[in-house]
Amino acid sequence: MMKIKVPLKFLQPLLILTILFAITFTTQTAFALSVSGPSGPVPAAAIKLIGFCEDPKGKLDEDAVNVLVNYVLENKSVKEVDLPKIREATGAYYEFDTRVSFVNFLKYSYNQQIPSALTSPSSIRYSTWNGLPGKSQKMPANWEALFPISKPVIIRGIQRDAITPDLTTGVYYEYELQRTFILFNHKGKKVLITISKQIDRSNVGKKGAIIGSDDDWNYYYSDEPGSLKKGLGWVKAYIYDLFSVSIYVETGASSSVVRSGVFQWVRAGWSGVNFVQSGHVIKGMKRYGRNFKEILESPALPPADHIAAAYQKFYALPNSDIRLHYTALQQAQRALAIQSGKVKETQIKKAKIADNVSKSQMIEELMVEYFKIVMGKNSFLEKKRVLALISS
Repeated sequence: MMKIKVPLKFLQPLLILTILFAITFTTQTAFALSVSGPSGPVPAAAIKLIGFCEDPKGKLDEDAVNVLVNYVLENKSVKEVDLPKIREATGAYYEFDTRVSFVNFLKYSYNQQIPSALTSPSSIRYSTWNGLPGKSQKMPANWEALFPISKPVIIRGIQRDAITPDLTTGVYYEYELQRTFILFNHKGKKVLITISKQIDRSNVGKKGAIIGSDDDWNYYYSDEPGSLKKGLGWVKAYIYDLFSVSIYVETGASSSVVRSGVFQWVRAGWSGVNFVQSGHVIKGMKRYGRNFKEILESPALPPADHIAAAYQKFYALPNSDIRLHYTALQQAQRALAIQSGKVKETQIKKAKIADNVSKSQMIEELMVEYFKIVMGKNSFLEKKRVLALISS
């Protein structure tokens, strides 16, 4: 086996860099189904579904689907496990339960008028669903109308994700994913499987920062390559590959609990070297799961149609107004980043803030500020100003 030599100048920060990629997004004791080895039934089933996502003309392997759903439904004393390396990517599995009905889970999580960042604000900055080239595949406007399901409903598309700064270094990325959604019944339980496969490598990782507690959903984005962490400004890091299979299934006697089981593999680093460890993947999935549960279980969560109505009002604003409010948001983020000591004023670029930012991205980030307010958190923007935007 060929050994890779790391230049001496890289050895000093090596220990820090091995924890660089606690990826967002995005360990049991004993099981009836094995997760050890890439040929074990569970990892092998997950990879078959990754292949189904990659090949739009492929046939769904129902046996692989059953293996994964049965694994997720098994009772476990511990909810996380390292997975074998596949395609040179590091893998892990994480599982958690959320007290929410399956239909409400779908309404909030997969709704074209509820941005993805609202159910995963500590993981996703913004997300854009592009559909397949030449063929638009929209998320169902009314999920309830699809039930009962006689045969699997399959939706395919391309999605661009921008993620929040990671927990250790503040580096953030953007990348495109092939995505496949499979909605079906399994032994009387509603199930959604979402499959993601990264297309090409990400853009270069950029300098960002978590401002205050990660649970406050306040982040700084510099648009400059590297890391703000001392000694790591030179890093030119990439996510080379990311693929995952997420299983969401009804559980509990009253079917008012959704169990999420996520199989995820990540290959990321620099100079083609993967520095990701399974613990980093689990850390990122726990970050996502904590916020997902907090939001969907919160008594402060507005009805889905109220959030959708706010989104429609944001979208109806003139572009000049949206850009004006987005500029105010970015200025507030930068000011708080300086005040927190995470960023020096001299490190901030003087370029026009809202240049080259799409309307959909600006609205999604503004919607997060609205969501902070209705969920009882502090917003970068003035509460009266934000609520006035959607009350007219």
